Amino acid sequence: MPFALAADTPDQSFRLDLTAHSALDVASAVFHGVDITPGSAIPSDGDPRIDRALPGFLFTCGPDHIRHPVPVEGATDGRRYPLHGSLSSHPARDVTIEEDEGEAVCEARVAVSLAHGGAADLARRWRADRRTGHISLDDVITNAGDKPWPPFAMYHINFGTDLFDANTLLTGAMLPGGSLPWRFDDGDMKIFCVPAAETAEHGWAEIAVGPIAALGGRSVHIRFRTDTLPYLQVWRNQLPGCAVLGIEPVSHRLASREELIASGEAPDFAPGESVGYALAFEVR
Repeated sequence: MPFALAADTPDQSFRLDLTAHSALDVASAVFHGVDITPGSAIPSDGDPRIDRALPGFLFTCGPDHIRHPVPVEGATDGRRYPLHGSLSSHPARDVTIEEDEGEAVCEARVAVSLAHGGAADLARRWRADRRTGHISLDDVITNAGDKPWPPFAMYHINFGTDLFDANTLLTGAMLPGGSLPWRFDDGDMKIFCVPAAETAEHGWAEIAVGPIAALGGRSVHIRFRTDTLPYLQVWRNQLPGCAVLGIEPVSHRLASREELIASGEAPDFAPGESVGYALAFEVR
């Protein structure tokens, strides 16, 4: 059964298709008749879990690991944390959707088996305001196992850059000078990660992508809670066959897992303990 957040009025037009088979992430994201996702223009990482999720608009990385595979601490059997962590491909259960003229709310739970043998529970809540176009996501991750482990999170929000032109910028207080061209730096593939908490307002950071001519000159504004997502990672890939920009609120700076744990930046949380993440976006 498909689940979607949608509005179709003279002021607001959007449809986000939620993927129950993959943690209730977002597949297509259509605003004012334009799908802004990269689709097949995103490169394969060779992991089928990721390949079917990354072409969409929002993909959640974690909760036991982010970024690239590394060995599981203390494992003697060669186990590794998978690319982007264990959450991807875990199905959502107990999905409910409630909607009226003003808003749509979709909630679900996701039981996650972690690479190190632990367990987590994700409580996920999507809300879309059909009058304002404001869409929000609230997540709570709980340690559902019997041993402590450090939580990690990153939200990949992906754009197809074939919609961009020379006027499209990244704009946010956390960026050097407050804005950057969408095709920042030289070369076909680049990545950076910057602190976002220091320049946040009332605990939330904001970055805008636009104007996007295909959206009538509108921009996509993304906000995220910086107490648990204090960094912003941005990457782009314009290698042959690729056309993608990723806006990625993230729990940790761009460093190895080993370094983050050794420095105390990735403390354990105990069985039964929870951590919350939140983000929001709208086109205006």
